[in-house]
Amino acid sequence: MSARCTDASLAAGETLAATAVTATRWLLVEAPGSWPRDVAAAECLPERAQSAIRAWLDAAPRTRLQLVRRPGRATRRPLVFVVDAAETYAAVRRIELGRHEDLASVDLDADGAEVATSIVLVCGHGSRDRCCALLGTAVYGALAGRLDEEALWISSHQGGHRFAANVLVLPAGLQFGRVAPEAAPALVEGALRGQIELERYRGRTCYEGPVQAAEHAVRSASGLRGADDLRLVATVDGRVRFRARGGTEWSAVVEEVEGPPVAASCGDEPAPQRSFAARVA
Repeated sequence: MSARCTDASLAAGETLAATAVTATRWLLVEAPGSWPRDVAAAECLPERAQSAIRAWLDAAPRTRLQLVRRPGRATRRPLVFVVDAAETYAAVRRIELGRHEDLASVDLDADGAEVATSIVLVCGHGSRDRCCALLGTAVYGALAGRLDEEALWISSHQGGHRFAANVLVLPAGLQFGRVAPEAAPALVEGALRGQIELERYRGRTCYEGPVQAAEHAVRSASGLRGADDLRLVATVDGRVRFRARGGTEWSAVVEEVEGPPVAASCGDEPAPQRSFAARVA
C-alpha cells in the first residue's frame, strides 16, 4: 500500500497556513449512509433535492455544499443547516425536512429557525480519501459526547485530504488540519470560544488564500488569537491590511510561491502545491 498523503505532506514540511477553503455561505444537508467520491452534484440525493441544491449554489458566489451525517440518526427526519459565515455576519438556520424531496419546496434563504449553536464538522469522507476515513473517524470519536447532538457531525470532503484530520467550526469559519484525537477536544473547545490554535490553523473560510496567509502572519507576529481580534481593511497590490481591536493596523505582504511536491490525495502522483508566503511589513 502506498504511503498516506498526510504523512507525505508532513514529511515535506508543507505548511497548513492559507490552505482553508473559501466560502461565506454553507449548505449542510444531512445524508445518512455512504457517499460517492464526489458530492458536489449531490447525486446521492433524489433528483428534486439535487435541483434545489444546484439552484441555491448557482445563485450566489462563495457558496459550498457539505453532506453531513451522525451515527444513530439514520431513521430521523433529515436536517438542513444554512450557514452564513462572513467576517462580520455569522448565523445558522435549522430546517427539518420530512424527506429530502422537500428541499424542492423549501426557501433556503428564508425558511427555518435561527439557532445559537455552533456546528463542528469533522471530515470523514472515506470514499474520497482513506486518510479522512481513518484520521477523521478517530477525531470524531474523541469529540463525541462532548458536544450537543446537533453540534457535531461527520462531513463530506472539506478540501485538503493531506491535512487530515480536518475540522471546520461554523459559523465562525475556522478550519483546522492535522488534528489528532488527543488534541481535538481542547482545540474545538477553544474555537467555540472564538480562540484560534495557530499551530493547526488552516485559515478562515471567509478569506481567499492570500488573505489567509496574511492573517496567519499577522497573528504570528501580534499574538492575537481571537477570531474577532482582526478585521480585514483592504488588499492592494499584494499588501493586506487588518485592523485590530483598539484601532491598531497591521499589514502583510503576500506572494504566491510553489510549495513542495506532494500528493494532493492518497494515490496521486506528487506535484507542487499552490502556496502563499507572507511577511508582516
